[in-house]
Parts: sequence; structure tokens; C-alpha cells
Amino acid sequence: MNRAPEQPIDPIRWCMAVALAFWALVLWNIAIPSQPYFDEVHYLPAARDLLVLGEFSNREHPLVGKELIALGIGLFGDNPWGWRFMSSLAGALALFAIMRAVWFGTCSRYTTIAAGLLVASGFHLFVHSRIAMLDVFMVSALAVAFWQLAAAMREPETGRRRLIAAGISLGLAMGAKWNAAVLAAVPGLGFLVLRWFAGRRRLLLSRRGMPVPGMTLLEAFVWLGLLPLAIYWLTFLPGYFFTVNPISDGIVQHHRLMLDLQTQVLRTHPYQSNWPDWVLNWRAIWYLYEPVDGAQRGVILIGNPLTMVLGLGALAWSTWQGVTRKAPAHGAVALLYAISLGFWIFAAKPVQFYYHYFLPSTFLLVSLALTLEDLRQAGWKWTANLVLAASLALFAFYYVVLAAEPLVEPDSFHRWTWLQSWI
Repeated sequence: MNRAPEQPIDPIRWCMAVALAFWALVLWNIAIPSQPYFDEVHYLPAARDLLVLGEFSNREHPLVGKELIALGIGLFGDNPWGWRFMSSLAGALALFAIMRAVWFGTCSRYTTIAAGLLVASGFHLFVHSRIAMLDVFMVSALAVAFWQLAAAMREPETGRRRLIAAGISLGLAMGAKWNAAVLAAVPGLGFLVLRWFAGRRRLLLSRRGMPVPGMTLLEAFVWLGLLPLAIYWLTFLPGYFFTVNPISDGIVQHHRLMLDLQTQVLRTHPYQSNWPDWVLNWRAIWYLYEPVDGAQRGVILIGNPLTMVLGLGALAWSTWQGVTRKAPAHGAVALLYAISLGFWIFAAKPVQFYYHYFLPSTFLLVSLALTLEDLRQAGWKWTANLVLAASLALFAFYYVVLAAEPLVEPDSFHRWTWLQSWI
């Protein structure tokens, strides 16, 4: 008798365990430093203004991230826990959602867990989960959206609710930071392209074919086109009720103001950089380096020195696999990396920073996870496992300057700044 092939076991418990362990590590000493640092000095006052609907400040950015920071302050008080708790929760959710997206996209347990370990130890997510900035909320919402999209394609019987959840998440991602907008357009365009090439004669109303059988293109446009825009607009509702500088001339005029503020020519900054620096992991940012809370402490943002380099080779491999072998997961991740990085290549924002690489670097690490699975399948199991172990070891080595732990001396930074450009 013929046996059905063994079905892979969903590693959801591993996903939960990795995300919870990451969250616990993020929360450890999250109240240090006890004073606002780096861009918290901009977003905390804006969150406080939101709580009392006083002056509409920090108007160059959308509101979702500041609304969530304000929620944390409302729940836990105007203290370091209140400032940073929602960031920690968003970081843990982002990690879980990334692993779920990889699982539904590949049905590979190893790739799923490897992606979780690589992203958790890639420095970007950890640092931004411990600070009241906007980027982690954008990445978290996008991760949830792509999780739901991948699940809808794998389990089309759940397609409607999955696409609704994805549409809401895409709207929230754009409402956190504008650079999510270019990726928010990808799911709807992807649905159109796949359905077009499926050769359906009734393009708008056919329920047959990729990417979600049973879903018409017209309905997908509602969930992936109109719903994100509606959610995005709803996130601006508090802006109409501020006492000072409310949205009074309409949402379109307010966006013109936001665009003017985003593209204004600012003075140069010693930590500014651009995309070639990001790709080469060339320019670090010290979010903190000073005596605080009774000790010399530092927080550096740089990519994991190993995986940021190996990830470039993995991206080349993923691109090759996507083009020549029609490997959809490889091709999708390489395309999303190119789109998210390409936004910053052509963006009209004159002063850019390494934290803008947070989102592209996440796709890079997922590409590396896919490549490690390919190495395992080719018989290089120990090589793949060694990369994971080395990534975790480097994270442990850098932990002191990722989590603002006490340093021995004022010039201790030399231990971690292997390049002059990292100082």
C-alpha cells in the first residue's frame, strides 16, 4: 500500500518559546537608562501631548507609534517601563510573526526556527525593542501582515479573515512610519499579477487561481487596498482634537505639511549615513554612551557583524533561486529586500541613518535562514548550524552594549568597535 508522505509538524511551540525568551531578555533591565535617550527625547513629549490632547507636536511622523507609546505611559505611568513596554511587546510580536510568516511560506521547521534565531540575534530588533522609537511598531505590523498573507495562501479556506487582518496591519504599519507604504502596496499588486498570469477570463470576479483560491480580485482590492487606507486615516483621528495645532485644514493638507517637514534640508549629523554604508555594515550609531544610573553605559546600533555579511551572499543566492529555479520563498524575500532598500535609495529625505536599514536587514536575515536550509539539504548541516551558533555567540558578546549594561571604563567601547567608522 502507498503511504502518504509525512507532513511537517508545525513548530508553533518553538515559535512561541523563542519569542517569549526574546521578550524576557528585552524586558530585563529595560528601565535602564532611567532617563530618555536618543530619539526618545522627540517621541516621549509627543506621546505625552497625545495623552492630554495638548499641542500637536512631532507632526512630521504619523501617529500610531506615538499612540502606542502613550498607551504604555497610560498603563504603567510616565516612567521607563511606561515609555518602553509597548516597544518590547511589539518586538516580541514581530519576532513571532516573522517565524509564522516563514513557516507558512516554506513549511520548513528548520528555516522557521533559524529565521527566528537570526532575527533575534541580528541586533536591530533587540535594540529597537528596548527604546521608545517608531520603527519597531512599523516592523511588527508589517510582520503580522506578511504572516497573515502567507497563511491565506497556504490555507485559502481562511483567506477572507486572513486578508482582513493583513489589511488592518498594513494600515497600522503605514500609520507608524511612512516607509512602510511602499511595501504595503506589494500584496495587492502581487495578487493582481498572480491572478493575471493565472489566465482567468473574468479577471475581477474569478475565484480560481493563485494566490488565494476562492477570493476574487475585486474583494482582495477591498481588503488589501481600501481597508489599509481606511485604517491609516483612522489613526489620525486624535489629530483633530488637539488644543494647539490640530488638523484643521483636512487630512490632505496635513499630509502636505508632513511631507514638507520630512523633506526639509536639515543640518548634517555626525551619525548620518546612506544605503551603501548600511549594506556594508559600515556606519554604527551610538544611541547612548555616557555615565548614567551609576555606571558608564552604551547602546550601539550596528548589524550582527557575521550575519550582515553572510546575508549579502544569501540574498544573491535567493535571487538566483527565485529567478532560475522558480523558488517562490527565495524570490519573494529577495524582492522585498530590494523594495524596502530601494525606497531609501530614491527617498527625498536628505539626512538618513542606519536605523532605516532595520526593515531591509530583517529580510536579509530571513534570506540567510532560507540559504542555511539549502545548505542542510545539500549535506552541509554542521556549517548551517555553526552559522546559527556563531550569530548567537556574537549577540552574547555584544549584549553589554546592546542592553546598556555597566562598562568597566569610559573607553571600553574599543572592545566592540572593530572598525573606525563604528566609533
